Amino acid sequence: MSGTIYYKTDEEIELIRKSSLLVTETIAEVGKHVKAGVTTLDLDKIAETFIRDHGAIPAFKGYADFPNTLCTSVNHHVVHGIPNKESIKEGDVLSIDCGTIMNGFYGDSAYTYALQGTDEETMKLLKTTLASLYRGIEKAVVGNRLGDIGYAIQQLAEIESGYGVVRDLVGHGIGRALHESPEVPNFGKRGKGLKLLNGLVIAIEPMVNLGDKRVTVSSDGWTVATIDQKASAHYEHTLAVRKGEADILSSFKPIEEVIKNNPDLQDIN
Repeated sequence: MSGTIYYKTDEEIELIRKSSLLVTETIAEVGKHVKAGVTTLDLDKIAETFIRDHGAIPAFKGYADFPNTLCTSVNHHVVHGIPNKESIKEGDVLSIDCGTIMNGFYGDSAYTYALQGTDEETMKLLKTTLASLYRGIEKAVVGNRLGDIGYAIQQLAEIESGYGVVRDLVGHGIGRALHESPEVPNFGKRGKGLKLLNGLVIAIEPMVNLGDKRVTVSSDGWTVATIDQKASAHYEHTLAVRKGEADILSSFKPIEEVIKNNPDLQDIN
């Protein structure tokens, strides 16, 4: 990630929107197939086909030698899980992180699905993590600072709710590269950090653990897991900083519609 910050034109933001909406449409398409017995590798193949059929390229596949289209992280796996042949089960939570490249611009988004049978304690974690994402987005406006975003997320998820906000992984700028400056932590101090200006495009992605905030990297070199093996949740939107209100470029609406129509999934809303 270079230190240079690239502010986007309105035309560039619209191209990033197209990429980001395809990401969430892909996550929704995958959600149609999420049920006990399916493997994350099955879901990965569905995602790659869907992205390519829509004229885009999977952004994660080959990125720093990552082998797949999706990051699929189950239960205590936080992020960067490699799709495999192990079946998901009732009561599991499944984070799906996805990226695309269209017209030279990246899109990035993530959503955590809850299968039927997920316990109430974990469902509350998911609801709080999703709410913390929107708390952070509320602060992504011209004149605020990066620390205002992280503070808002940390205040709800950690201070008010008692969960562990991951420190080792953060959100990021996005555009012609998947990871651009600045880094966007999910913790911080109000009034500190980079001043937010119009046209800054960032991905905000709280990663929140049911227990300890600390994480470890698995032997595969990619999968990040909670140190205490307790569940984790991850939600991510790509957005543009604007005056008064952030412009969210991705959308969870198609995902939420799939959840309503898939009896194997629990609705966290």
